[in-house]
Amino acid sequence: MSETVLHGPLEDRHRALGASFAEFGGWLMPVSYAGTVAEHNATRATVGLFDVSHLGKALVRGPGAAAYVNSALTNDLTRIGPGKAQYTLCCNESGGVIDDLIAYYVADDEIFLVPNAANTAAVVAELQRHAPPGLTITDEHRSYAVLAVQGPKAADVLGALGLPTEMDYMGYADAEYDGVPVRVCRTGYTGEQGYELLPEWERAGVVWDALLEQVRAAGGEPAGLGARDTLRTEMGYPLHGHELSLDISPVQARAGWAVGWKKDAFWGRDALLAEKQAGPRRTLRGLKALGRGVLRADLTVLAPGDEARDGVPVGVTTSGTFSPTLKVGIALALIDTAAGIADGQTVIVDVRGRPLECEVVAPPFVPARTR
Repeated sequence: MSETVLHGPLEDRHRALGASFAEFGGWLMPVSYAGTVAEHNATRATVGLFDVSHLGKALVRGPGAAAYVNSALTNDLTRIGPGKAQYTLCCNESGGVIDDLIAYYVADDEIFLVPNAANTAAVVAELQRHAPPGLTITDEHRSYAVLAVQGPKAADVLGALGLPTEMDYMGYADAEYDGVPVRVCRTGYTGEQGYELLPEWERAGVVWDALLEQVRAAGGEPAGLGARDTLRTEMGYPLHGHELSLDISPVQARAGWAVGWKKDAFWGRDALLAEKQAGPRRTLRGLKALGRGVLRADLTVLAPGDEARDGVPVGVTTSGTFSPTLKVGIALALIDTAAGIADGQTVIVDVRGRPLECEVVAPPFVPARTR
């Protein structure tokens, strides 16, 4: 473990719950409490409560803040307005992804961003470097915690605390619980209907304790980053450093829906337009194991078939896990476009020297219930 590991505002509560920990994005975070599979299943069946306070926070403020962010990040902020949030990407000029993040449209002169933990400083630095006079971009990492309530009973949990639940998907509302200001957004990373709450960092424990009581009353569980990873993999959601990176563009990752292709400007626009027009050299696909075996990241994908192609490498897995919902191994993989492999065909994954036959599928692996 790094000597400079950072600690979230609720670590004492996680330790009291018997959590196991691991370093993630430079932060010590709870991996599981009762076990990843139990927490995963609780989230799918009832409700799970996640502490994801390691996620970054940044604020862009000043005249023209929304217009500036729209000229920098990929998605089109003009599609939304105050009270809405949007998934977007921060790219470099070659089309590589510095980070993927959520942008909260507070006002024309205020945009609140939630990037990934390890990339917050890089996103803030890029925004500061290009910012016109009059705008301030500040790192608010320790100003707010992030708590995620996910699952079919998520609305019941928030409703029991008098918190807002009726916003549309990707809508948010500013509220208060027991004197603690909290922003509530109908977003998530599990594929279930759910909410992400941003209370003040120093008083996040008040909100966590109340949520945990209601989650357990609803038959749910606190859930760690282990379950968060299995849940997002079942949905085919990207994780930066795996499905998106400086070497993996939004076009390759099938994240083109988060790009405002008709915008006049955003970082990486020319490179991404050229790649889209030419067609990506590789594309993100889903793999479902047809035999026993657990898939992981960084495994070689081979094309079976006629003798001339048998055993030819055609890609690499980017994430892999055992799916508690499907009870089979699943993975996301970048597959070479030139291989001509279609959904429904099979490939072979080299699992530490053992061939595992997998079906190529289009994510998600399980139906989304976010709306």
